[in-house]
Amino acid sequence: MARVLIIPLILIFSAGIDPATAQNKKKRKKIDKAVRVARSYIGTPYVYGGNTKSGIDCSGLIHNAYKTIGITLPRTAKEQSKVGNKKMEGRVRPGDIVYFKFKEKRSKWWHSGMITYADDKTIKFIHASSSRGVVEDTMNGYYTKNVKFYRRVIK
Repeated sequence: MARVLIIPLILIFSAGIDPATAQNKKKRKKIDKAVRVARSYIGTPYVYGGNTKSGIDCSGLIHNAYKTIGITLPRTAKEQSKVGNKKMEGRVRPGDIVYFKFKEKRSKWWHSGMITYADDKTIKFIHASSSRGVVEDTMNGYYTKNVKFYRRVIK
């Protein structure tokens, strides 16, 4: 049994591939696929409770994108927000999920989006906007002030 495990490691090291790098490449492929799937919905109209390309909401978009890489998340943004590890703004990367909590008068609601780009100055995310459908936006004052937290579900 030990030989089975040793041979793949020998092959990885002899090929000059660090096991951590191999894991990072696998993770990067998952992230790229989830982002690509989410972007394939750009232009899809917003439909509350929707989860198809004829109409989708924010949690449906997140649910569908992660499902394609083998990660099953709950269906609502509020329930999804309980899954994964919390991350601080300066530690987010593509594939992480941003959760917003908006309050207007007497109503409160959760909203989610997937980070598509992050550096020291800019964070971009894709989400299903109730007024514009699925779009990719840059984090700005309106969104930034309503961020509840970020979560990482791709490990």
